[in-house]
Amino acid sequence: MSERRASTDRVDVEALADYPDRIDVRSPAEFALDHLPGAINLPVLDDAERARVGTLYVTSPFAARKLGAAIVARNIAAMLDRAVFNQPREWQPVIYCWRGGQRSRALAHVLNEIGWRAAQLDGGYRAYRRHVVAQLEVSPARFRFVVVCGLTGAGKSRFLAALRGAGAQPVDLEGLACHRGSLLGMLPGGTQPSQKGFETRLLAALEQLDPSRVVFVESESKRIGKLQVPPRLLEHMRDGVSLVLATPLSTRVALLKEEYGHFLRDSALLAERLQPLAPLIGKSKLAEWDAMADAGEWDRLIAELLEMHYDPLYERSLKTNFGGSETRTLDVRDATPAGFAELAREMLFDFERARTATVV
Repeated sequence: MSERRASTDRVDVEALADYPDRIDVRSPAEFALDHLPGAINLPVLDDAERARVGTLYVTSPFAARKLGAAIVARNIAAMLDRAVFNQPREWQPVIYCWRGGQRSRALAHVLNEIGWRAAQLDGGYRAYRRHVVAQLEVSPARFRFVVVCGLTGAGKSRFLAALRGAGAQPVDLEGLACHRGSLLGMLPGGTQPSQKGFETRLLAALEQLDPSRVVFVESESKRIGKLQVPPRLLEHMRDGVSLVLATPLSTRVALLKEEYGHFLRDSALLAERLQPLAPLIGKSKLAEWDAMADAGEWDRLIAELLEMHYDPLYERSLKTNFGGSETRTLDVRDATPAGFAELAREMLFDFERARTATVV
């Protein structure tokens, strides 16, 4: 009797953990917008092919299906030659398209006829997207958050990294959003994910956490660059403990010079990014800052930016978003990696000791 299976298993979103190998057969543009964590893109129709078939479908669905089938067959043949040829007999990928229809069914059928155990995601990406939206409504309530606050340049991101190194559970929202969350926050050479992509990354990060331990997260407003932080996450962050890093101005200036070194090498780019501040601080002050940048007076320029714009803005935001929670202050006396590492170990020890005492 043949080992081939006549039909394709369909699995729901809740069973995805059993399928670490995930194939997204949607077009590259669809994949770039968002996709399941860990998925690879093997499109059965690329962007141009999908548009061509879709245009033909308007006038002749039958002709469009014939054209689509021919293209899909050629693309699947190419996948068999290259992308999946060396997979072992026991390979069990889950395959999905937009809504679990013909595109994913075509590849899953061929793989199963060969002898692999491919499954099709029931409802496709659309079902997974609904799962992400639903989980981001309820998942944040499972955690106790410690919100790392501090004026711009205080070392919040460095402290979060040190906490991770010490064995804590941080969630780097700015890392997930590919943005530092300020007017100058766009990372050089980088682009932010879509809102859907950001939310998928965020849920994946939350699902890796242990709810019995505190979760450290940086203080954020409603938006990080162009992206919106899910309301339920902000709500539960605001209920958590606020941990304020108190860092001297001179140290903050030095740290910012390291983090924003690309502006030190391109004063014209800095001037462009600062233009939106003109209504707030005046064109004459902007002209002074441009002159400081051209002259390389970075310490003075950064200090004025902090004192005139960033510090008042952050203090208002902190009071609005995190003013009602329990607050602790940490003095940053040593802003070296070793100094932040020591501070992180001390803080993590305090929170773990408190957790142990509560459990006992």
